[in-house]
Amino acid sequence: MHDHPLPADHDHVFLGARHDRNARRTWAVIAITLAMMGIEIVAGTLFGSMALVADGWHMSTHAAALLITALAYHLARRHAQDRRFTFGTGKFGDLAGFASAMVLLVVALLIGWESLMRLADPVPIDFGQAIAVAVLGLVVNLGCALLLHEGHENHHHGHAHAHDNNLRAAYLHVLADALTSVLAIGALIGGRAWGLVWLDPLIGIVGALVIARWSVGLMRDAGAGLVDFVPEQEELPGEIREALEIEGDRIADLHVWQLGPGHHGAIVSIRTTDPKPLGHYRDRLRHLHEISHLTLEVEPVRP
Repeated sequence: MHDHPLPADHDHVFLGARHDRNARRTWAVIAITLAMMGIEIVAGTLFGSMALVADGWHMSTHAAALLITALAYHLARRHAQDRRFTFGTGKFGDLAGFASAMVLLVVALLIGWESLMRLADPVPIDFGQAIAVAVLGLVVNLGCALLLHEGHENHHHGHAHAHDNNLRAAYLHVLADALTSVLAIGALIGGRAWGLVWLDPLIGIVGALVIARWSVGLMRDAGAGLVDFVPEQEELPGEIREALEIEGDRIADLHVWQLGPGHHGAIVSIRTTDPKPLGHYRDRLRHLHEISHLTLEVEPVRP
């Protein structure tokens, strides 16, 4: 917890503890995705493989979505000291995560629609080519997922509120691509072995539903951060009450909200018959490291 006597004396940088590391890894995944995209398009054109060319262009949509994540990290760091952002730039990640979730939902809808069309009007599939491309895509996506997975759920002091929704968005985009590759491999092998042409579009619909569910979950969590929604399972408000409501002191008003990954703001109004200096109440909350910005008000009342 930052403890300074005057607002002018402290900064408002509420970026996640792994902000710069996550930014570097996101740019690395973008580079890998773009390189893979180029290789697939060139190889597909040279060898006449439409499957390779199509997957190459498909990867460009994921590179664009990952770019939202990378730019959010860049802008959050660049404007971290800009006083116009009155509570810092920690919520840039939630904003980018919400935007990425919308892109992911559109991807799910497109996969679902294409699958329904193919279910109604099956198209011939070059199983050998398609399986090779799906395996190649799976290997690349699993490597990217490993890069983005560490710290995607970072529990801070036993609390589940250090989530970086920006990194989670990038992770889910890569994971969605890996899932479609796994499902495609299973469907294509089934189609090749038993001639079940309808298996590929049917499993495509299943994949679309799973990705849609992920995107809605991300949209809900990122949106909650944007509108300062505090979930019921959030422990911090209860811990603040436990620390301050002693010796006859009572909390008259309490506001807790997330400023960024692992950072919370709190406004506390205390009613007491025995008012003490503000430092006394700050000391009671010093063990709650999640509080990065604290505003206290003490209202004396008659016994």
